Amino acid sequence: MNNSTKQTVLIVDDQESIRVALSKMLSKEGYEVFLAESGESALEILREKKINVMLSDLKMHKMDGLQLLKASKLIKPEVEVILITAHGTIEKAVGAMKDGAYDFITKPFKKIVITNMIRKAVEKQALVVENKYLHEQLAHSEHDRHADIIGQSAVMCDVIKLAEQVAPSQASVLIQGESGTGKEAIASLIHSIGAGTGKPFVKISCAALPDTLLESELFGYEKGAFTGAVNQKEGRFELAHNGTLFLDEIGEITPSIQVKLLRVLQEGEFERLGGTRVIKSNVRIISATNVDLANAIKQKRFREDLFYRLNVITIDIPPLRERREDIPLLISHFLKIYQKKNNKRVDGISEEAQDIMTEYQWPGNVREIKNVIERAVVLTQDRIITQKDLPGNIAGNIAGDNTEDRKFSIPFGMPLREIEEKIIIETLKRSNGDKEVTAKLLGITPRTIYRKMNLLEEEAEKEELKKEERRQEEEDDDNTNS
Repeated sequence: MNNSTKQTVLIVDDQESIRVALSKMLSKEGYEVFLAESGESALEILREKKINVMLSDLKMHKMDGLQLLKASKLIKPEVEVILITAHGTIEKAVGAMKDGAYDFITKPFKKIVITNMIRKAVEKQALVVENKYLHEQLAHSEHDRHADIIGQSAVMCDVIKLAEQVAPSQASVLIQGESGTGKEAIASLIHSIGAGTGKPFVKISCAALPDTLLESELFGYEKGAFTGAVNQKEGRFELAHNGTLFLDEIGEITPSIQVKLLRVLQEGEFERLGGTRVIKSNVRIISATNVDLANAIKQKRFREDLFYRLNVITIDIPPLRERREDIPLLISHFLKIYQKKNNKRVDGISEEAQDIMTEYQWPGNVREIKNVIERAVVLTQDRIITQKDLPGNIAGNIAGDNTEDRKFSIPFGMPLREIEEKIIIETLKRSNGDKEVTAKLLGITPRTIYRKMNLLEEEAEKEELKKEERRQEEEDDDNTNS
């Protein structure tokens, strides 16, 4: 465990020998340990210190473990509580889990069992705190002008900073990025900061319409310009006058539309289809593309002069796989939206499901994660979204995309006994310390694993003792020489 981010454990027991033994055990594991000899003193420590997990004996004088559990949940509800119980009080310990206890452990307990349980409790507590933080961040962002742009990664902060920087100008902006990365949201941000309130923000998807229809949508038409033109219609350039025109998927427009668009950008004027009157245009152009326009120019599919007119400022939005730290925030954001939309309570997402989503490549980017969360909210039968609520292509992602993580190397010539130990240890790591699962995976009995782990612990303790003896001998030699 990294000492710079030490997790804290509060040990509560009225027997000093147990407090000391547990303290030594957990300190060696890297935890910062606090000790309390009674429930009352434990509550004082909870009030004053940041505690991740509290490990308390169930049977104590004055305030027992159950009373301490209930009191701690009032003072610090996020602290996970593990109760230590004897065989005669197991029923009480099981009942305590209804009052919020994380788990219980029976005496006598083994070191590996208790350290694994505390590690899992710490992980759960960290997830709860993180979810609370994400909800607070989202609540704050609702009053922020960037509310539609979810992301606090360094790369997204750079994108937002550049958008804010160019917004007050009238320079044309080209936003580049894969489909679903949020190009329209950045365009909207630039407009909202730059144009001020009341100015139009007009959008059109250049890929969604055929040539003739796209031209009439952009420039408008006069009555009788073509069959079906029974009335005059203003185009998007007119509707966006003194505001912003957002041309999405600009890389898809044909050469004939490119020529007409270039004229508007160069001269600031155009005519409607079937008309002769010149109409002045005062419009800021923001365009977006997921096409490599530089390559399209080389292939003569896009005009170079139009490219330079559109590309005064370039903003590149990174794909979601390059800003994975934003994924938990996006999950929390869309969970909030879709549980409200579907009138369905969903409290959060399991750590396993969130890990899978964080590792997934997201070819559809933010749009895809949005759809996955909506689907999960609709289909889940629990209050927590788990792996089974995710689509098959995502739920099976860890096995498919991280094959290398499932391998480990064994040096040539390693003794058979050490190979066996290494396989058991690595399998335990991957099963989160679950001996039953590990035994099934390796085709051995759980008793074999317990025996092997006990031997390893004994060997480690012997090795530690030898090191301490050598260190003491060296100190004695130094004192003699001095």
